[in-house]
Amino acid sequence: MTDQSPARAWHVAQFKPNSAAIARRNLARQKFEVFLPMIETTRRQSGKFVTRSTPLFPGYLFLRETPGSAHLGAVNGTQGITRLVALAGRPTPVPDAMIKALRARCDTQDQVQPLPDYAPGDAVTLTTGPFADFVATVERVDAERRVWLLLDFMGRETRIKATPDALI
Repeated sequence: MTDQSPARAWHVAQFKPNSAAIARRNLARQKFEVFLPMIETTRRQSGKFVTRSTPLFPGYLFLRETPGSAHLGAVNGTQGITRLVALAGRPTPVPDAMIKALRARCDTQDQVQPLPDYAPGDAVTLTTGPFADFVATVERVDAERRVWLLLDFMGRETRIKATPDALI
């Protein structure tokens, strides 16, 4: 059972330019649960390469109400927030599965961790789909980062493809 009641659903808010920290702090003060996945980016700046943490979805963060939090209507008046993303005037919930998948890729500081690189011959375990918990051998990884696996199924080697996030 998923907790997707309107009061506990995740929503998206757009924050003002360079105001991620302000928006996050002010939403937390109103007791909203805030999720802002960050990713390391490297850019050339003044002739040097500088690595910094930036939002995975520039300009947007996820939030949801908690017991004792302000109502969603208060989000639009929050300092650092431009607007709560809505369709047809109603705040649009984000699928819980999407948030769970993003959180699974993040560390405790909401920093998105890179997917592991797989090499031919590596033994991996599938985590999703009809072959979940099966062990397979990496055959190759293509340019789009799809992983081709050889799976021993019913006494025969069967070739299947998977994304790196479906393997451990």
